[in-house]
Amino acid sequence: MRIRATVAAVTGALALSAVVVPAAQAADAGPSYRAQAVKALSASGKSAFTATTAADLGVSFSNFKIAGAVKVGTTNHVSTKVTYTLTHGANYDINSDDFANGPFLYKGSSPETADNVLFGDAPASCTATSETTADCAGLIDIYPGDDELFNSDAGTWSGGGLALQYTTEDGTVQADLGTTKVQRLSKLTVNASPEPVTKGRTITVTGRLTRANWESHKYTGYVTQPVKLQFRKKGSSTYTTLKTVKTDSYGNLKSTVTASVDGYFRYAFAGTTTTPAVNATGDFVDVR
Repeated sequence: MRIRATVAAVTGALALSAVVVPAAQAADAGPSYRAQAVKALSASGKSAFTATTAADLGVSFSNFKIAGAVKVGTTNHVSTKVTYTLTHGANYDINSDDFANGPFLYKGSSPETADNVLFGDAPASCTATSETTADCAGLIDIYPGDDELFNSDAGTWSGGGLALQYTTEDGTVQADLGTTKVQRLSKLTVNASPEPVTKGRTITVTGRLTRANWESHKYTGYVTQPVKLQFRKKGSSTYTTLKTVKTDSYGNLKSTVTASVDGYFRYAFAGTTTTPAVNATGDFVDVR
């Protein structure tokens, strides 16, 4: 089951104000961790995930680790691993069928006011390290093709830990455990022509910088972005920057250089908070 969730504060509780379950997943047999999380978060008349229930479960999260950036395309499922330490009461059975825990990401200053939340499809796996601690590893699962993300969601997200008590629909939520960037996957092309070319003649180098559009599910031009034109001489392993060019209103690039020696031309984009760095594959030009 996949969901897009927008959370809001309702009588001091963390509740879902909008949930979209893709039609293809609506017929999934049996409950899932994610379905149970949604049910607990949106439980009517209950103050789920408040300080009171956190104290009752006696669970806390620490040592939260996640990749510095998660690159998400237009349709393909993306998973990113999260590890953390789970601390619990000495008499609490974290292996009980009634208990589950996992990481989540939220976009905004707090889970209560977040623009969006991302979960994993399944609870984390935990290995006890003492009577009260365990090392846990879970996934954040992202399905851009199922409209889980808006373009405005790109940028820095915060991490949290979620623990569920299935029978009571209570749980613990802990925020501000770490950060990562959820980025719109970028692509960059290059074409140098003519080829072959006479020494001293002009070489025109074109290309295009695009990034994932999570709303149209296509790659669209990344406009007015500085991109470096680089050259690597045949036999060398190092690229040298020749000049910086800005993309036009369609993400297109165009520049000219004078042919001198055989080598490879490429465009290189340094990246932004919302979009990862990317280098085009070098295009070889034979100079005669």
